[in-house]
Amino acid sequence: MAVELCLLLLLLFCGSTVSEVQPIYKPPPGTLDFGFVPSKTYDTGAYHEPGPIGILFKIVHAFLYLVQPNPFPQDLIRKVAQQKFGNTQGDYQKPENVVLTLQAIYYEIGFIVSAALGLLFILLLPLVGLCFCMCRCCDNCGGEMHQRQKKNADCQRSCFATFLFVASLIISIGVLCAYAANQHLTSQVRGAKKLVNSNFKDLKVFLNDTPAQIDYLVSQYNTTKDKALSDLNNVGPLLGSRVQEQLGKEVRPALDAALTMAGAIRETKEALENVSVSVEVLQEGTERLHANLTDVKMHLSNTLNDSACSAAQAASTCNIIRNSLNQLNINANFSGLPGVSSQLAKVNDVLKIDLSSLVQKGYAAFNDTPDLVVNQTKNILSDIKNVLESIGLNISSFTKTLPVQKILADLTIYLTQSEAYVQDYFPLVEQYDFYRWLGCLILCCMVVLIVVFYYLGLLCGTCGYDKHASPTTRGCISNTGGNFLMAGVGFSFLFSWVLMIVVVLTFVTGGNVEKLVCEPFEDKTLFKVLDTPYLLNRQWKNYLSGMLFKNPNINLTFEKVYSDCKENKGIYTSLHLEHLFNINEFLNISMYTEDVALRIEHIQINLSKIILLDEIGKENLLNFSSSGIDGINFGAYLTEINKSVTKVDLLSFANDLEARADQLPKGALENALKGHANNIRMIHNQQVVPLEQAMKYVKARSTLNQSIRLLKRTSSELMVKVKNVISAVNAAQLLINNNASLVIVQETKKYMDTIVGYFEQYIDWVKESIAMEVAACKPIANVIDTAVDIFLCSYVTDSVNAFWFGLGGSSIFLIPAIIFAVKLSKYYRRMDTEDVYDDSVEQW
Repeated sequence: MAVELCLLLLLLFCGSTVSEVQPIYKPPPGTLDFGFVPSKTYDTGAYHEPGPIGILFKIVHAFLYLVQPNPFPQDLIRKVAQQKFGNTQGDYQKPENVVLTLQAIYYEIGFIVSAALGLLFILLLPLVGLCFCMCRCCDNCGGEMHQRQKKNADCQRSCFATFLFVASLIISIGVLCAYAANQHLTSQVRGAKKLVNSNFKDLKVFLNDTPAQIDYLVSQYNTTKDKALSDLNNVGPLLGSRVQEQLGKEVRPALDAALTMAGAIRETKEALENVSVSVEVLQEGTERLHANLTDVKMHLSNTLNDSACSAAQAASTCNIIRNSLNQLNINANFSGLPGVSSQLAKVNDVLKIDLSSLVQKGYAAFNDTPDLVVNQTKNILSDIKNVLESIGLNISSFTKTLPVQKILADLTIYLTQSEAYVQDYFPLVEQYDFYRWLGCLILCCMVVLIVVFYYLGLLCGTCGYDKHASPTTRGCISNTGGNFLMAGVGFSFLFSWVLMIVVVLTFVTGGNVEKLVCEPFEDKTLFKVLDTPYLLNRQWKNYLSGMLFKNPNINLTFEKVYSDCKENKGIYTSLHLEHLFNINEFLNISMYTEDVALRIEHIQINLSKIILLDEIGKENLLNFSSSGIDGINFGAYLTEINKSVTKVDLLSFANDLEARADQLPKGALENALKGHANNIRMIHNQQVVPLEQAMKYVKARSTLNQSIRLLKRTSSELMVKVKNVISAVNAAQLLINNNASLVIVQETKKYMDTIVGYFEQYIDWVKESIAMEVAACKPIANVIDTAVDIFLCSYVTDSVNAFWFGLGGSSIFLIPAIIFAVKLSKYYRRMDTEDVYDDSVEQW
């Protein structure tokens, strides 16, 4: 047990990583890759496949179930183990002890009855053989060499021979099973050396691999440290960017609004310039058209004032034409629109200050937040890096103080001595196994000798038998067959009781080992019995924890340890070594993480140097709002833009004028009116059509329309918009100057939790590695499985049970074989006398 405790100390350092850290907030940090804990594959396969003889083992198990169908008596074993029987007769006569005895007898009733029958066989068969021999010496019990003639003699002889052959065949099968079990046990014992060496090799791997695994766990602290240092070196992109991102939720919209307003100023200037130019172009075209239409209207009026219009036939037509002259006029008059020169001049004054440049400076200052964070955290980050380095040095120095090498050396020496001891005594085991094999072989040879006599008797008797010969004249071969049969009977009486003694002893021993050890071990019921409180020690609730830790109150059970080792879990978890050694007293990583967290919390970042928009920029925005663009008469502009060029369609007017001229009498008046109509058409084609379709005028009209509408949108609540922009900038600036500390504290806390999260990942990984990978105790479970399940149960118990099963079956069938052999020998042996019949008497 001292060796086991030394082995447990190998993992004491692993507990240094199980200190608990309880952060208030734990963000999901980047997952660290610690790789795989180095481990080697164990060679021992704790599983045995018996091969073809397994069928025989299953038959034996089924027979044992018939003999003992009761389940494993957990309660009975617990009570028996806890009950103290004294030396006095009165202790055994106590009621509780009597009850336990009766319960034990009830459980073992199958074995008891079977053993009693075997003892009866042992006692009676030699006695019967002795009486049989004495009886035959007195010429009784078939000893008289006289055979009476019977009509059914041939039928009886055939039946006896058949029954004896069947019995001999069954005996042969039984002895073959016994011989196979004997050979199987010997071969498994010889092969057990390889299995034992494999277990020792796995234990050495277990010892040699554990320090390397511990070193690997310690070395992976560098992965955590490197990741933490990487984040510390990138404090600007990480912490600074987080602060910038949070502040940017208000800062960026404010700067974007200011930058949008700067763009609106430039667009306003362009729109005012477009309005001024477009109005000039349109004024030029409409003024020339107005002059031409005025001239045509004057000449047409003069023509209508001619005396020819006074005639009765032309008066009404002339009046109609005279009344329509007012339609010859322009409709859209751009000359009366107000100018925008004053607004344009004020906007140009505003643009003398580059507002966009001022806003870009604000952007640049805000984007420098990560650099400000880097510059203002240099000293603190240097201290944190020193703390991280000190953690690594502390871990390294602590590992050097652990007596790992000494413990390993002691364990290796003990293991080597144990292996040498096994190697030295294994030849002795093989020697004793040879004696056992030889003894079992002699027992099998006893049965074989008897069976050989029976087979020879059947062979000689059957082949030498002459049905025409009288009993006194039987041949030598037939007589020899009968003698062989009687020799088999004699040897049966001599050997059967010896065989049955061996069968009873091995049956009781092997059967109970199978039912009380192997079967409960397979379903772990045996461990439940061992884990019974106060069973193995009346002062200890849990024996295993009391033995290992001197603390029986720790819930450490044989079943749990075996199951964990069977699943190849770490020995630290399987044996609950945290109760053996408090690692937190030697190395507490939480202390260092708290120091790191405390230093990170003291990070102070001042962002007051960031100026988003200075007073010049704000004044520039106010000047723009008072530029007067909101005083432009946008309705007048839009009204003129939407009007047609002339009040009437000149082509329609000309066509109508020409049609009315045709109503007049032929003459100078008619011709003059048609000339005016042609002039109107010419004005339409040369002036109206270009004003409506020429690119110069169309573009001017479109630009004027768009510019006016843009100015209208821009000027709508311009003062309110500007004040909102300035208010947003002021609010963002106030956030940076006064309230940024709260944002910085929040983001610093997240940044701190990210750094601490790396340590927590490391701790969690170490916990998982210790629980499942470090010092995986599969070899310990393999040793138990090898000793109990494979060697004791599969190798020894199954083979012993198969041996007594075959030998016992052969011994039992010796009884009918004896009877049939004695009966049959009478038909094969040469008789001294026979029945003689007198012919004269017969004839009489």
